[in-house]
Amino acid sequence: MRLVGLDYYGSMTPLPRLLLTIAWSLGCAFAAQAQAPAGQPAPPQNSSLDAPLFYQLLLGELNARGDEPGTGFSLILDAARKSKDGLLYQRAVDIAFQARSGDAALQAARAWKQALPESREANRYVLQILVALNRLPETVEPLTAEIRLAPENDRIAALSFVPRLYARAADKRLAASITEQGLRTYLGSSPVGAAAWTAIGRVRLAAGDTQGTLDATLQGHKAFSGSEVPVVLALEMMDPKWPQAEAVVKTYLAGAAIPEIRMGYARALLDAQRYSEATPQLEQITRQRPEFAEAWLVLGSVQTQEGQNEKAQASLNRYLDLVKDQPASQERSRGQAQAFLTLAQLAERRKDYAAAEAWLARIDNADELFSAQNRRASILARQGKLEEGRQLLRALPQRNAAEARSKLMAEVQLLRDHQQPRLAYDLLAQAIRQDPKDLELLYDQAMLAEKLERFDEMESLLRQLIAAKPEHHHAYNALGYSLADRNVRLTEARDLVRKALEFAPGDPFISDSLGWAEFRLGNLSEARRILEDAFKARPDAEIAAHLGEVLWTMGQKDRATQVWKEGLKINNDNETLVNTLKRLGVKL
Repeated sequence: MRLVGLDYYGSMTPLPRLLLTIAWSLGCAFAAQAQAPAGQPAPPQNSSLDAPLFYQLLLGELNARGDEPGTGFSLILDAARKSKDGLLYQRAVDIAFQARSGDAALQAARAWKQALPESREANRYVLQILVALNRLPETVEPLTAEIRLAPENDRIAALSFVPRLYARAADKRLAASITEQGLRTYLGSSPVGAAAWTAIGRVRLAAGDTQGTLDATLQGHKAFSGSEVPVVLALEMMDPKWPQAEAVVKTYLAGAAIPEIRMGYARALLDAQRYSEATPQLEQITRQRPEFAEAWLVLGSVQTQEGQNEKAQASLNRYLDLVKDQPASQERSRGQAQAFLTLAQLAERRKDYAAAEAWLARIDNADELFSAQNRRASILARQGKLEEGRQLLRALPQRNAAEARSKLMAEVQLLRDHQQPRLAYDLLAQAIRQDPKDLELLYDQAMLAEKLERFDEMESLLRQLIAAKPEHHHAYNALGYSLADRNVRLTEARDLVRKALEFAPGDPFISDSLGWAEFRLGNLSEARRILEDAFKARPDAEIAAHLGEVLWTMGQKDRATQVWKEGLKINNDNETLVNTLKRLGVKL
């Protein structure tokens, strides 16, 4: 056997470190057996490291670190078998990994598991190596053992690791089948059963099996309805196409739900633009756990969008009070910046521009400085200083194309908000010449073309967009609404909006377009029904304008007036609402 690297001048320096490493590796296991009660000296413990074994380990390490890692691996593995020491088995596996020999690593891990069958670490190595080698059918037994060897109070955590383990598998569908086989023992009615079904569901989700994921989620909830583990997966599955997922969430929330799950549900509702349903969930969290700062922040943001300005101010102040003494963190900094921005927006609504600027001045989060400058530009424009606002936006730094685009869109929005569609259109046209494939810029240009009453151009742009991206529901909706609003080609308008709803079921703004098309077609009862539902789902000034006009036309003038007042509370500058009241000669 060749002894590598013992020339006097080259390799003697690291030898003391090597000897210490060997002694430490073996000593850890032996010392662990010699623990004494607190306050008592440890009893003497004889080490099983005799001279021949020490010499074998020395040779093994020198070869592993030299030119013959295969020889080093064999020596260390043989020493592990002689001593039945887990650390030496692990060292053998590590040497095999360093040599990029998966088969050798598996050999060492299996020898380790055979010598120490109750070692969870050994079993986990076998399991992970088999998955890495894509030998999935062989993982059934070690997967079952992984959960069995985990302490009872650690089994749910062990199950949560399973989807990450099989995420490396090349054949995701086979991985899903293997996971179910390996966890079959644990699918009973218990919290562990709920976690096992959830693990299966997540592996199915990675395999693209949506229905299978939903089935596993339902089974997990059935196994233990009080477990939040399958509910988290149900939240991720929430979609109008899969109402069963939301039913799981609602059933869980009807019991002793933890606020974090309710918070997740509220966020899912907000993502789906179901604001009126999200608000009660957020309010319940603040009652159940008044110190839950995030809930106050999100509630304040929603109340701001719904025009509940005083309530929003109170909620955001409550959030800032709760986080003021928290340790500094990126999450806290982002949350405070969001609160300051929203409070500045509320001050701007009151035309208290000094207060708005004071809130903006408190933002020191680098990621939110762009939003702060954007709000400052809006404040300047409201004070009749539109050009100063534009210059403020143009002065923002741009480190990449994405930041340059954000600056452009901020300026376009500023011009649009302050009744300068011609300037906004020209700015967009310049950007589109530089990037004609940017479909979102194309959509924005179409909306500005409509504003400028270039209806043929608007329709051409939207149909161009639909041809390039047939699932672009905003394009269908915009074209359908424009036709309905101009009272032309009404049947086509309704069909276009219905097409948009196929891609975004339940979207309150698209429902608003459909209600308006039905109104133009003379279907007043259907229009009222659709618009009532839309306004309930998303209190918005423009929806209020349309619903109020339908009610007014039906002779329900008191109800119409009430709806319009609610709309003005939300946004008293909304162009559609203001023009509707003016056209109908209504003074509120």
